[in-house]
Amino acid sequence: MNNKFGVLIGALLVAGTSIGGGMLALPVLTSVTGFFPSLFVYLLCWLFMASTGLLFLEITQWMHQDANIVSMAKRTLGFPGKIITWVLYLFLFYSLNIAYIVESGKTVVELANGQMADWMGPIIFLILFAPCIVISTALAGRINLILMFGLILSYVGFVVLGLRFINLQLLTSANWWLAPRALPIAFTSFAYQGIIPTLASYLQYDVRKGRKAILIGSFIPLIAYTIWQTLVMGVVPIEGTNGLEEALNHDLNAVQAMKSFLNNSYVYTVGQFFAFFALVTSFLGVTLGLRDFLADGLNIKQTRFGKMWLACLIFIPPLLVSIVYPHIFLTMLEYAGGIGCALLLGLLPIIMVWRGRYHFHFKESQQLFGGKWMLTLLAVFVICEVAFELLKIQIKLTS
Repeated sequence: MNNKFGVLIGALLVAGTSIGGGMLALPVLTSVTGFFPSLFVYLLCWLFMASTGLLFLEITQWMHQDANIVSMAKRTLGFPGKIITWVLYLFLFYSLNIAYIVESGKTVVELANGQMADWMGPIIFLILFAPCIVISTALAGRINLILMFGLILSYVGFVVLGLRFINLQLLTSANWWLAPRALPIAFTSFAYQGIIPTLASYLQYDVRKGRKAILIGSFIPLIAYTIWQTLVMGVVPIEGTNGLEEALNHDLNAVQAMKSFLNNSYVYTVGQFFAFFALVTSFLGVTLGLRDFLADGLNIKQTRFGKMWLACLIFIPPLLVSIVYPHIFLTMLEYAGGIGCALLLGLLPIIMVWRGRYHFHFKESQQLFGGKWMLTLLAVFVICEVAFELLKIQIKLTS
């Protein structure tokens, strides 16, 4: 590939896919663990997700053509693998869609100074942004580029304005026993693997460049989240009135928690812009991906009528859920990460690579060292996380 910026562009593609609306929930959902345990979980999840990203990269070398996760599963695991992947993909993307519509609707209501009913927020948001999946992908890409620029600017501004309010004493709290509770949202926030087939095709299946792009691109969110965690947890105490635990109980994101504690209009205004850009860019990425997935899986041609039909499938079910359950943002992100991301983007590539290496004997371009023991270690880690999440859900349902 002649493009000397290929690795850089690929790394930014990976980073941009990871960083999004889930970032707003990170300090709130991880607050019970404390600062340093949450950073340890982020590091652990980065190592895990970087590893499974390399496994996906290895699988792309077996396909020798443009392929999505479903076709990868069908080749390595057969028809049952294809069906399981379908179910997991829909669960993950609809969970994320519900979360982003719920929280974006809250933002609309806040911008209107509470002069409208809560149920109107998600409807107005979809009226404004749902058409982005009907227009051409090229135009949607240009809109997303503008939004990404706004996301970067508002993030930098929010951090700069908030630094002077940091109290280092607040960062000393730690509860290592509760660290596993941070895993679901961390899985969501480091997820990017769905973009790897596109990345591999862009880099013309050069595995050396693909490996660099994955490792560098997935590391950028780790830095961004560390700074973000330091800012929010260094400003807002975990316990007490307007603390992070109270934000967790009231389904508030990190920006809203800082508003409640600081009562500083400048910080909150910039934070609102950051929340808006983070939510909309994530929303567009999820819905465009879901559009293409459903169009391919249901054999719907992407004509104007076809896109309208796809829009109904994508938006009507999440809209109904968001109206009935307006305080479900944090819960849906937990389900998306703890179950959807963990199984689809964590366990599935491990099983596919095991099957490909040791059943079909695909030996070309092994990307992750360690062989069977490494795959086993990764599988045990993600299975324990899913078991913990299912147990937590069961406790909630029975309490």
